[in-house]
Amino acid sequence: MISFLHSAAVQGINAYLIDVEVDISSGLPVFSIVGLPDTAVKESRDRVVSAIKNSGFDFPARKITVNLAPADVKKEGGLFDLPIALGILVSSGYIDKKAASKICAIGELSLDGKLRPVKGLLPIVLSLKKSGVSKIIIPEGNKNEASVAKDIEIYPFTTLAETVKFLKNEIKVLPFTCGCESDGDQNVVQTADFADIKGQFLAKRAAEVASAGGHNMIMVGPPGSGKTMIAKRIPTILPPMSFEESVETTKIWSVSGLIQAGESLVKQRPFRSPHHTTSSIALIGGGSYPKPGEVSLAHNGVLFLDELTEFKRDVLEVLRQPLEDKTVTVSRAKNTLSFPASFMLIASMNPCQCGHYGDLNKECTCNKYQIIKYRSKISGPLMDRIDIQIEVPALKIDEITSEQPSQTESSEEIKKRVIRARNKQYERFQNTKIYCNAQMGPKEIKKYCKIDDKAKELLKTAIDKMGFSARAYDRILKVARTVADLEDSQMISVQHIAEAIKYRSLDK
Repeated sequence: MISFLHSAAVQGINAYLIDVEVDISSGLPVFSIVGLPDTAVKESRDRVVSAIKNSGFDFPARKITVNLAPADVKKEGGLFDLPIALGILVSSGYIDKKAASKICAIGELSLDGKLRPVKGLLPIVLSLKKSGVSKIIIPEGNKNEASVAKDIEIYPFTTLAETVKFLKNEIKVLPFTCGCESDGDQNVVQTADFADIKGQFLAKRAAEVASAGGHNMIMVGPPGSGKTMIAKRIPTILPPMSFEESVETTKIWSVSGLIQAGESLVKQRPFRSPHHTTSSIALIGGGSYPKPGEVSLAHNGVLFLDELTEFKRDVLEVLRQPLEDKTVTVSRAKNTLSFPASFMLIASMNPCQCGHYGDLNKECTCNKYQIIKYRSKISGPLMDRIDIQIEVPALKIDEITSEQPSQTESSEEIKKRVIRARNKQYERFQNTKIYCNAQMGPKEIKKYCKIDDKAKELLKTAIDKMGFSARAYDRILKVARTVADLEDSQMISVQHIAEAIKYRSLDK
């Protein structure tokens, strides 16, 4: 007897429908799975056999053939365990064939018949919804994540036996609808605050401007000057994620297996800080069957590269495309996939190899050639793509040991100004795919970054003396637009341009 069920598989951060066909016929006991399965899918034979037996059902000692269609697409992971087991039970007569054909089943089975959570369930459910699927059976641990998709009936179960009882109408189960609104405290509240940072008013102002406009930023300073502290506190002043942004980010994290059981949406902006030994594939994404990298995991959040010059040059150069296009295209012989990668790049580096060039507290031991060689590890084209370049000097001993109450604003106060500036940008770019000033192209710069004669003269003088590139010129205008938004100014004036030029310190 042959049976038909629906399941799904993930490709990149999108999913597609898979038809699971199970045929049980007379012959020697053989259990084969066809349809381009990977090792994990082939191993499902042993899991399915044990799960069926340990759930109280007889496993047929006959020839069993399972086909996963379409046959020319690679099938990965253990999420086909449940539909294969249900297909065998349908063909064995335990479940009505008509009842099983109306549902889509996804889940990995343990040897005792329990259902384990699977990766990539949110993109699967969203894609199934578009395909017209109305009912889906999933593991209990994925129910909150799956419930983000509306207008589709979610039936979570803990065991194979419970699933069979449901399909046989022996138990009544209502669709699960609650999820993303009920776990608002799932993410740990950040305890870091800008009020913790002593001094460094210029660097903190630069961080505020970067956050308000979504600009990339690099901080250059000696060890212990507070670069990492500032970077780690930037997420505390970024505006909250919208529902659409949360869904986009959650899809990427779900495919990567970073959504914990019981969680639904990623509600705080990601902060990713890969080690400098990270490979280009880990950073950008890839593999035989491409998976998201750090730049995609930081989508709608912050990618922090500490000790930038310690990263291999080829690793840093792969950042050029995502910094411009906000997407990553990974091409392999077997597949070509695109992942979203709209993130703020925050980087830090020492001014020289010994770390004390320009430090008033310690003498630098590097010669001019060593300093040039050290800084040349960061290419000009990559540096051009960083809007804000700021020097973070070492703190004076009086600032470090001072016990006076800090005059620094808290993250909450800075965040209010950032949100006001972002709201102006949302209104400015409504009905477009642009969400912040950093994403403006030449057309938008020409329309929204008009400057008066004094500002033009100052900008021309700065370009002549500092030799800015055409890309740096555009970035100065975009940063100036953000500074003007923070001051609630419609026109970009000379002081806004002057502050934006000040944030190109590495171009000197």
